[in-house]
Amino acid sequence: MGRRSSQRRNAAMLDSDDTDSISSSSTTRSDMMLSGLEEVQFDKETVLDQCVDALYEKRGSTREKALASIIEAFNNSIQHEFVEKKFATLLQQCLSSIKRGSSKEITLASHVIGLLALTAGPGDKAHEVLEESVSPISEALKSRGDNSKISSLLECLAIITFIGGEEPDETEKSMQLMWQVIHPKLGPNVSSAKPSPAMITAVVSSWSFLLTTMDGWTLNPKSWQGSISYFSTLLDKEDRSVRIAAGEALALVFEVGSLEKFFGEAKGSSDSSTVEANKSRELLHIQGLRAKVLNQVRTLSAEAGGKGSAKKDLNNQRNTFRDILEFLEDGYSPEASIKIGGEPLSTSTWAQLIQLNFLKHFLGGGFVKHMQENEFLHDVFGFTPKKKLPGVEHRVSGAEKRLFKSPNSEKNKARTQFLNKQRMLSQDKNVGYYTGGDEF
Repeated sequence: MGRRSSQRRNAAMLDSDDTDSISSSSTTRSDMMLSGLEEVQFDKETVLDQCVDALYEKRGSTREKALASIIEAFNNSIQHEFVEKKFATLLQQCLSSIKRGSSKEITLASHVIGLLALTAGPGDKAHEVLEESVSPISEALKSRGDNSKISSLLECLAIITFIGGEEPDETEKSMQLMWQVIHPKLGPNVSSAKPSPAMITAVVSSWSFLLTTMDGWTLNPKSWQGSISYFSTLLDKEDRSVRIAAGEALALVFEVGSLEKFFGEAKGSSDSSTVEANKSRELLHIQGLRAKVLNQVRTLSAEAGGKGSAKKDLNNQRNTFRDILEFLEDGYSPEASIKIGGEPLSTSTWAQLIQLNFLKHFLGGGFVKHMQENEFLHDVFGFTPKKKLPGVEHRVSGAEKRLFKSPNSEKNKARTQFLNKQRMLSQDKNVGYYTGGDEF
């Protein structure tokens, strides 16, 4: 019964969000149109050309309006032809905005770069976006600034790495850059200011989004020591968004497996007896840490509302942590479904759900359009739209290379089934559910 009610909650949540996404796309072009441009007499391509030209203007407000108009155009339709013609120009101008612009301009330019990668799809262009953008984004993150700027930079880095990252090392490099925002390696150009709750939430969400593409065995243990303990401390924070992001990250870590990569210290000895002793200590530590997390999750799943507590936020937290509790106790991942143009898009793992929610948040009002027409997203979620537009070509040149990262691929489906079986067997032996995942 608990699992079925969980599924209904997630389906209802996603359907309502879908409605919000559709309604949020109703902003008219005139609201964002560049001053001096006629609202009529220009086709879409001409408007975009004018917007790109405006990115060369000295006045920051003009560039901001141009970027806002580009975002709207990319949300309203899949701009393949425009990207083919103006890819390099648009990328370089957006990177220039990140280097020199105001916080608002950086926020907008970051979003455009993410949309540019999503439109191009996997392949040379998306990889070029990643290679060219990592350094400017890294520098902009060091300067901190307001939450919207940092969040946009992190989301941009997550999106371009998700699409353009061709090797695990590239993905892990981006994950490390995100991690440094809340765990800075102090230097002359690094801010030591305490990260805000919004900043922590953005880092954890973006980090988790990229972790969905990684197998546990490919991760460098030196990079993520203590991450489970850190997420556990976040579960005690006052901010609900922080707690939810941390809870989902923990659920994903347990789903990925290879838990020793996320908590232990590097072991230098190769002596067989020492190695065995270390493995025993690791197992005990995993069990102890898992028991602590389980208690925290159980408490948050039944938290009573306090003074001034928003009912919607409280219910969202309870539902999320009930799903996490059911996963940790019984091995069941939350199942959710959302209809896109009459066709269901379903998720059955934490990785899928995290990917779906992250992309919905990033695309906002453009989510439905992209899910209907963006071939890359069809491959990521194993989704086939009800009606494909005539004349739309398959543009995802690197789909097969990228598809193995999708939780919907046959490899990952088989792996998930195997892990669930191992968890249940391990439960019977009272050893802990997730040690079987260490092979992967």
